[in-house]
Amino acid sequence: MIANGIGGANTKTGLIFEGRVDLATFLSQQNGYAVSDDGEVFYQNELIAQIFKKYKFYDFLKLRGVDWQSIISKRLLPDDSIYVIINNTFFIIECKFQSVAGSVDEKLQTCDFKKKQYQRLLFGLNMEVEYIYLLSDWFKKPQYKDVLDYIISVGCRYYFEYIPLQVLGLPIPKGTK
Repeated sequence: MIANGIGGANTKTGLIFEGRVDLATFLSQQNGYAVSDDGEVFYQNELIAQIFKKYKFYDFLKLRGVDWQSIISKRLLPDDSIYVIINNTFFIIECKFQSVAGSVDEKLQTCDFKKKQYQRLLFGLNMEVEYIYLLSDWFKKPQYKDVLDYIISVGCRYYFEYIPLQVLGLPIPKGTK
């Protein structure tokens, strides 16, 4: 794991990129965690978070009285997102897998705009917003240095192949290093 392009870890207590990532499935496989069919995340039987993919994010807003159309002009559909109740933070997780040069390159440059749009949507709910890319190793190539630096410079984050649970503010299962 490389966090923000530096460092590493020898544990696997985080979301692992496998080409196709599903946060609910990953969490439900961790000791002490359970995820309901509607995306509620429990740790040791305590509700700690809620997971939303794509359009489910807008169900979350509607339930809280947020009319997204009066705030932004076009829907954003997060690959995965999680509202961590215990730290009142909404994490938008965009998974980018690449094996040849292509349009994903330019999509990485949109994180600042998208994070600000999500902040506008969640402003009235008084929630913090974090925008994180989960990237395949393809993006470790030297030609991505500038865009990776840009991601950090605008207050977004990225991880290669793996996001540690502690980054999301989630409990680390007992017995895990």
